[in-house]
Amino acid sequence: MPRRVLPILRGSLSIALTLLGLLALTFFIGRVLPFDPIAAVVGEKADASVYETVRARLGLDQPLYVQFGLFLRDMLSGNFGRAIFTGNAVADDLRHVIPATVELATVAIIIGCGLGIPFGVAAAVYRGRPIDHAVRLLSLIGHSVPIFWLGLMGLIVFYAWLGWVGGSGRVDIFYLDAVPRRTGMLLVDSLLAGDWDVFVSALRHIILPALLLGYSSMAYISRMTRSFMLDQLGQEYVTTARVKGLSRRRVVWGHAFRNVLVQLATIVAISYGGLLEGAVLTETVFAWPGFGQYLTTALMIGDMNAVLACTLIVGLVFICLNLITDLLYRFLDPRTR
Repeated sequence: MPRRVLPILRGSLSIALTLLGLLALTFFIGRVLPFDPIAAVVGEKADASVYETVRARLGLDQPLYVQFGLFLRDMLSGNFGRAIFTGNAVADDLRHVIPATVELATVAIIIGCGLGIPFGVAAAVYRGRPIDHAVRLLSLIGHSVPIFWLGLMGLIVFYAWLGWVGGSGRVDIFYLDAVPRRTGMLLVDSLLAGDWDVFVSALRHIILPALLLGYSSMAYISRMTRSFMLDQLGQEYVTTARVKGLSRRRVVWGHAFRNVLVQLATIVAISYGGLLEGAVLTETVFAWPGFGQYLTTALMIGDMNAVLACTLIVGLVFICLNLITDLLYRFLDPRTR
């Protein structure tokens, strides 16, 4: 067997075992938690016969290992079952909520990187000066202030008082379903349809939650960028470059910053993954119909079909981000090849 095939097989087996373990752990924990998914369907005052009928129809009268095996069989065929709280197929629900979160998280990470990286570099270059203190203060606030409070204050000030941004939801109500659904991301779909009214409305609604999530990411990215840059700026090669008469800009961006790109790739991937699966509070405050809010609702009522499908999606997201990061390592640092 060629040497290049073995790492691929090992990696594929590792991914499969990781996802299987994640699903098994979530499944069995969900079954022992004090949730009653049947009561969520029929109500707490339903007759015992109705209760048992629904229990058998959902397969909950089977042993746990049989239930898990049936779920894996259905999952491999693309069938995640039906969500109790929506009545829809879980796969259909995910096709609607995932693009909404991807759109919000992507805009937020662009804002977070666009501000956090330059701020972190500037704080490192001007260490101990006012700009360094200002960046560290902004980072501290971003880590300390609850994001739901910032969201509520933002809605009061910029929506209710000033009217600069849109309110809750992804778009004004009279623009719902105004453009054909192609990607599920309203900004992209409205551009593809050439409908600028819908695009402006979607942009007004996404800008505030994206700015808040971007600010939270910026706080983390800027702090880590500052730490990485301080380490590089203290290296001997930087001193040598300065002695040779190279400009500060070339030393900072052409030498020191290039050596922190690999570390920054990891930080950005972690931040983006966190935004994709952890924007629950922001989605709740802004009534954003996204993945985080869907998963939280499923957890609250013990809807294990939806919870397991969401768990699988979260695991796949982080596995894919890790693979992309590994590829970036090989591109950014030839030594890793």
